[in-house]
Amino acid sequence: MAEPDLNLLFALNALLTEKNVTRAARSLQLSASAMSRTLTRLRAETGDPLLVRAGRDMVLTPYAEEIRERTENIVRDARAVLRPAPVAPDFSTLRRTFTIRANESFVEAFGAQLIAEVTSLAPFVRLHFASKPEKSATSLREGSADLEIGVLEEMGPEVRVRALFRDRFLGVIRKGHPLERERKVTLKRYAAFGHVATPYGRQITESLDAAIALAGLERTIVARVPSFPAALAVVRASDLVALLPASFMQTQSAASVIAHSFDLPVATDGFTVSQMWHPRLEVDPVHRWLRELVLRVCRQQVPL
Repeated sequence: MAEPDLNLLFALNALLTEKNVTRAARSLQLSASAMSRTLTRLRAETGDPLLVRAGRDMVLTPYAEEIRERTENIVRDARAVLRPAPVAPDFSTLRRTFTIRANESFVEAFGAQLIAEVTSLAPFVRLHFASKPEKSATSLREGSADLEIGVLEEMGPEVRVRALFRDRFLGVIRKGHPLERERKVTLKRYAAFGHVATPYGRQITESLDAAIALAGLERTIVARVPSFPAALAVVRASDLVALLPASFMQTQSAASVIAHSFDLPVATDGFTVSQMWHPRLEVDPVHRWLRELVLRVCRQQVPL
């Protein structure tokens, strides 16, 4: 059997409430003729006249009287399902764990403050920071991650994105390094020292290496490490040079004591660090609260 047209329920409720075709049509922003045709369909569906003329007015049939309250309740419930009223979460009792995919440098730069902000407002909410060995929307789609922090690449058209802050790469060396005394580091001097590399900023390093090659020079990668904190640890104890984000250096409380930053000898593009999430969490009030909190913590330390 064909399923009934549930849209008829809204017209039926209007007719049973108004007991008048014209007023029912007006309440649903329909023409009187359209409502009259709908009443004909309702009579065919129910097998009952529903509204009959009594003098100059119309009255409900016994069946229409019987179903009037049920119809009103059904329509009210349907509207509540389709237009849920926003419920403010009680953060003092909320129990939930959020998984945030982010690289180690983000956790080191912003993790402590973000955790403190979350627990001060929602003491039973837990944050699980997970590593991101690859850039993929799979974790967001499958629900194993609630947020991903990083530089936007191809994540799929459905993934929601919001910029957190702008960033750029700097050259970083230890305090007392021979390059520290130079007011402006040249390409020749930059390429003269060994370098420690991380897996990030591929486009920046490619453009930098292209400029070095055009000058007839070559940059020697002495070591590769998995993260920015690891690269900082290496340069502070050696004469190697690292490429590290300005935001990372800015949020390291001891960085100014143990390391020196300088502008790269060639102009390179900046980049935007964003938070990304799946659209199924778009209107979740608790997830929205977390996104706003992440945004605020990042903007407090590094402006957009």
